Amino acid sequence: MARKYGGKYSPGAAAQPVGPVADTRRSRVGARANLLFVLPFPFLVSAFRSDPVGLALNLGCFGALMLAAWLTREGITAQEAFEARKVARKPAIPRKIFASVLTGTGLALAGLGDGSLTSAVVFGGLGGLLHFGAFGPDPLRDKGIGGAEGADRVQSERVDRAVQEAEAHLAAMTGAIARAGDRELSGRVEEFKRTARKMFRAIEDDPRDLGKARRFMGVYLLGARDATVKFADLFARNRDPQARADYLALLGDLEANYASKTDTLLLDDRTDLDVEIEVLRERLAREMPVS
Repeated sequence: MARKYGGKYSPGAAAQPVGPVADTRRSRVGARANLLFVLPFPFLVSAFRSDPVGLALNLGCFGALMLAAWLTREGITAQEAFEARKVARKPAIPRKIFASVLTGTGLALAGLGDGSLTSAVVFGGLGGLLHFGAFGPDPLRDKGIGGAEGADRVQSERVDRAVQEAEAHLAAMTGAIARAGDRELSGRVEEFKRTARKMFRAIEDDPRDLGKARRFMGVYLLGARDATVKFADLFARNRDPQARADYLALLGDLEANYASKTDTLLLDDRTDLDVEIEVLRERLAREMPVS
């Protein structure tokens, strides 16, 4: 769908947020990762100019390199999501490491196409090492999950599961609102996501807060997701301005409530800290010998 150009001085720009966005990060899925999808095509061309053995080897090379490119992009995306969170499990599949192995395998097949085992070993080894050096390994350890006590680990795992489910609801909202084809609506959903993620980070800092915010992490986000899906389907058909206004009002209410709850969680944490400090001071005052 074609979209109208808009910018800082375009009509309606006043409704857009002004100022820096704290949570905005530039994705590392850039030119290097995208170039990997282009490089295998010469082997596809060579495949149909070769004998049957060369055809099979070049097609195998093409398939291995294309799969490696896809795994690399997915691995970078998974790593960014891992790094953005304070409590996270390592990716179940080490995509970038598998991509390095597949890159080496594909280039080894290309070397065999020249009829030389030495070329296959050299090409495969160099290809795998260069890929690993360029993109690095996947996260291999959980982050923020564990601790000296078993209870800490259980709490951290609960927070991790709750955040994963909440992120899935936010992703569904993004996918649904994109169907509406309205830049302002997409921007407002992104603002709400940033506000919700501040709550996620607060809960990751203190997993004990999960019980206080469980409805916000589950029930309310599920309702927001369902409302977004229904609105996007309706708005894509008839562009009803009243429905649009109602949805914007809903997002505003959600954002205000999530921000208020996050502030409450942080305030409670500070109150708990002040109480612990006061108790510690009283104990020290009782136990210190009088000179």
